Amino acid sequence: MKKALVCGAGGFIGGHLVKKLKREGYWVRGVDIKEHEFAPTQADEFLLLDLRKDENCKAALSVQDGFDEVYQLAADMGGMGFISKAECEIMHNSALINIHMVHNASQAGVPRYFFSSSACVYRDMEPGEPELREVDAYPAMPDNEYGWEKLYAERMSLAYMRNLHMEVRIARFQNCYGPEGTWTGGREKAPAAISRKVAETENGGFIEVWGDGSAIRAYTYVDDLINGIYMLMHSDLREPTTIGTTEYTSVEKLVKTVIDISGKDIHINYIEGPVGVKSRNLNKEKIHSIGWKAEFSLREGMETTYKWIEKQVKETQSVQA
Repeated sequence: MKKALVCGAGGFIGGHLVKKLKREGYWVRGVDIKEHEFAPTQADEFLLLDLRKDENCKAALSVQDGFDEVYQLAADMGGMGFISKAECEIMHNSALINIHMVHNASQAGVPRYFFSSSACVYRDMEPGEPELREVDAYPAMPDNEYGWEKLYAERMSLAYMRNLHMEVRIARFQNCYGPEGTWTGGREKAPAAISRKVAETENGGFIEVWGDGSAIRAYTYVDDLINGIYMLMHSDLREPTTIGTTEYTSVEKLVKTVIDISGKDIHINYIEGPVGVKSRNLNKEKIHSIGWKAEFSLREGMETTYKWIEKQVKETQSVQA
């Protein structure tokens, strides 16, 4: 039985990844600074550890006969409302986690190491621009500090692979969403935030949306992303690889899709707020080359996501009543 360590197992993507690895027959240890907020862990063992500390990374990696695979997803992160304001926390906390974890994994003799990067490493784009390939992250000009830290951590991981013979796989995630993720409190991303606002609003009411709705995104359903992580980890792709759907949509279309799924008549007020880049148009040939493709359309993924968030909203309102 293979053994895997999932760092960030108390988070949205990490929690889903633990489930995937268990289905594949792994013994899994999950590690995070907090337990999963919405789903009980399916890990065989879960440790509460602050991975900003070197000694805690050593403890996370300590297991009889060592780990076959380490998945490093732990980070200080959130949606635009968070990353536009928490620059110091992101640069400090995530950098410490990545510095200590990749170093200690290499020292522990881990043969295969996964690092979760982000499409935030790419520059801002204008709608309609030609696709960017992974190599086009250079010359580097990320739109925010979250992207800069991710880019540095990518380079550090690749340096360890070149010099210390640990196989490294790097995925640049593109706007992941789905159930069992943060949906309130300020760190939620757009699909979850819009779903919450719609679920909380009475028929005929109004919701506020940052920007003017024109920003273009590719929203990737969590099941698709998890499958991409697993396939990439076991592939021969040794360079950073973007994982994301080829279905691009505007924020306005996202909002109208959620409203339509809800069955309500809700109006939109666009207001000033942190929006992020104007557009993303990223080439997916590399991840497609190993047989991966997105199985869920935006409509299909948002139907499941909205239903889950609507349930959370109703349960919260019932407790508060």
